[in-house]
Amino acid sequence: MLASTPIVLIHGLIGSLQLPDLSGLLAPHRVLAPDLLGYGAQRQRVAAELSLDAQVEYLRGTVEQHFGDEPVHLVGHSVGGVVAALFACRYGARVRSLVSVEGNFSLKDAFWSARVAAMTPAEVEALLAGYRRDPAGWLAGAGVVPTAETLRVAECWLAQQPASTVQAMAQVVVAETAPAAYRDRLRALFARLPVHLIAGEHSRAGWDVPAWAESAAASQTLIPGCGHLPMLERPAAFTQAVATALDGPRDSPH
Repeated sequence: MLASTPIVLIHGLIGSLQLPDLSGLLAPHRVLAPDLLGYGAQRQRVAAELSLDAQVEYLRGTVEQHFGDEPVHLVGHSVGGVVAALFACRYGARVRSLVSVEGNFSLKDAFWSARVAAMTPAEVEALLAGYRRDPAGWLAGAGVVPTAETLRVAECWLAQQPASTVQAMAQVVVAETAPAAYRDRLRALFARLPVHLIAGEHSRAGWDVPAWAESAAASQTLIPGCGHLPMLERPAAFTQAVATALDGPRDSPH
């Protein structure tokens, strides 16, 4: 029997999706959650190298290293949704489907990136340092209840990247998503690839999904009781939503 199609999880502007619960709950799929350039094991990359083109090419090499030429499902969260979409636009034959978890459709979605992009490097350093001193406050600002587990993950996520990475990625995402040409590329992508939309109940109203995307989406899922970080707030419900989008309904997690 052939193994299930691999799932590649692509993280957002801050943090990582290397959460053990996610891989376990998505079984029998093989799951890869790589650090993008500038993050985690790749955090030494200089800011000038952090273009979206470089991220797509790095992701291509990483996917090939793990899965050869096997098609994959892409799951992109927030800014990671931009990287996932651009990967699918360039390497469509390598992508079975795309799951956008509140992935950026427009500059309206990238409002926080726009704020960071306009700061001085010193201001971004101070912003990230403040979050690191008060991870509970950062979580609360994101609508997440601070618990021992969410605080542990928040501390790891906030240490995952330097301020230079956060600002460089914010700047390139703003530059990519502002022009109308980006929406044109997304529209063409929706027309030829199954694209699933997943959002948190508390943040869906702020997600700038155009009417054409809602009509063209292969599925839409609202995860109750959470906001923009469903993989942190409700990991079982998040993976259930991803698995249902890709495979159809399965037994509810206990």
